[in-house]
Amino acid sequence: MKKINLAITGCMGRMGKQIISSVRSDKNFRIVALTEMNKSNKRINNVRISQNTLETFKKANVIIDFSIPKCTFEVLKIASKLNKKVVIGTTGFTRKEENLIKKFSKEISILKAGNMSLGINLLMYLTEIASNSLGKNFLSKVFEVHHKHKKDFPSGTALMLGKGIAVGRNKNFYSLLGKKYLNKKTFPFSNKINFNSLRKGEIIGEHEVKFSSGKEIITLNHEAFDRALYSEGALSAAKWIMRKKSGLYSMRDLMNFK
Repeated sequence: MKKINLAITGCMGRMGKQIISSVRSDKNFRIVALTEMNKSNKRINNVRISQNTLETFKKANVIIDFSIPKCTFEVLKIASKLNKKVVIGTTGFTRKEENLIKKFSKEISILKAGNMSLGINLLMYLTEIASNSLGKNFLSKVFEVHHKHKKDFPSGTALMLGKGIAVGRNKNFYSLLGKKYLNKKTFPFSNKINFNSLRKGEIIGEHEVKFSSGKEIITLNHEAFDRALYSEGALSAAKWIMRKKSGLYSMRDLMNFK
């Protein structure tokens, strides 16, 4: 199999470093570009860290982006000019930015996921099924825990799970979006979907969806113990998207969930 030429943005971040580490043990890839927003003279695997430019991404087949929204849109503008495929793991997009990503996907193939873990994407699928089966007599809420360095809240994964609840109810997610709490010991169920985010220590990621009728509570949860599961999921996404035409895809498409 011909190696996939890979560009990694946000290469000095936690996920960027983890993807570089995972590539070392995956013979399907060759790193041809590493970028950061700020200038750097460093080299990793004999690849100089650059900024996001047409020249930097010229040799890449796929760009994996774990950065910040501002950087993501730099990448998408360049990718659309060069017709490059993009895997987006960045989170914290506004509703307007989400719509802008959809516009870019009409020109290039994009796989976007708030979480690259196969387990989390299975959890989202189960959340949709539970939400649909339990119906309007059950209220729901989402709880998540991440390391103290994570800035955005709720996490992209928590929002994914909230969207899963909305899909199950056949409702627009934004019409069900409730309150967003940070570091609360407890938080209430509501007719809308409330979120609570806890930031502490070096926790990789914990997510929990609860449904309550007032008489019983049903809990779906996932715990991550190794950051490699995210980078390996991103590499699986990069392999998968190589065969896809322009469009906006998700890990759900990769896993062939109906």
